[in-house]
Amino acid sequence: IRARLALAAAEALGVEREAALGWAAAVELLHNATLLHDDVQDGDRTRRGRPTAWVRHGVPQAINAGDLMLMLPFLAVGRAQTDDDIRWHLCAALARRATDTVRGQAEELELLERGRLDQESFDRAVAGKTGALIALAVEGAALLAGRSPDEARSLGDCFMPLGTLFQLQDDVVDLFGDKGRGRAGSDLEEGKVSALVVAHVALHPRDRAWLVSVLRASREETTPAMVAHTIERFAIGGALRRVLDRIEALDEQTAIDPVLGREPALRTLARDLARLATLPIRNVRA
Repeated sequence: IRARLALAAAEALGVEREAALGWAAAVELLHNATLLHDDVQDGDRTRRGRPTAWVRHGVPQAINAGDLMLMLPFLAVGRAQTDDDIRWHLCAALARRATDTVRGQAEELELLERGRLDQESFDRAVAGKTGALIALAVEGAALLAGRSPDEARSLGDCFMPLGTLFQLQDDVVDLFGDKGRGRAGSDLEEGKVSALVVAHVALHPRDRAWLVSVLRASREETTPAMVAHTIERFAIGGALRRVLDRIEALDEQTAIDPVLGREPALRTLARDLARLATLPIRNVRA
């Protein structure tokens, strides 16, 4: 999705698709690097319906693969059809947004450990972990289109809410849809503070201790019955409805963004991306 977003954003801004291929590859390589490391950190054994890299080749080689893919984006930028000055700004954007992504991942890993189940802490982690790479795709496309670094960064930032939207729908799919991992509740098994967790604690503060105990249980201790009970509580208690409402609000926020209002083609792209992001949860009802 991020690579296609980079290509679509470039075309929306008047850049030939061929000229943006190197940039799209760079964004996709960076994203997959984070997934390789993320699977190791979370202990996830399945990704996109297949065994994860660390399961197939061991943790050390999965880390090596992730490290390699952190370097490859900068080589891919060299294939972008542009001048060296713009390539420099593309590399700077890659480094800056990658830094934001790592910070977001670090914050997410500390949410449960430090008891940060509030909306502000969650939003800050998600903005870095998910929003940064969505914004990066558009920022680079704008640079290729000849926009100034400040303007390109501003256009990329307009897509940050869609990163949060993607994360929220991913959290919903994990419990109420099909994430391609063979079962529901992998986020609960790994002890992840999801949007549903945050929403439920906000609605039912007295359930905090119970929910923390579920998240802190080991994978072996997290039984299907525990997962089913938690799903039921999220649905009946209103957490699912609150997260679905927030997804709609984020979509609307992008639709009325004044910066995107001056870029009709990009605004249309943002709306299309929001619709694509919500496809997996289209049949989910609170």
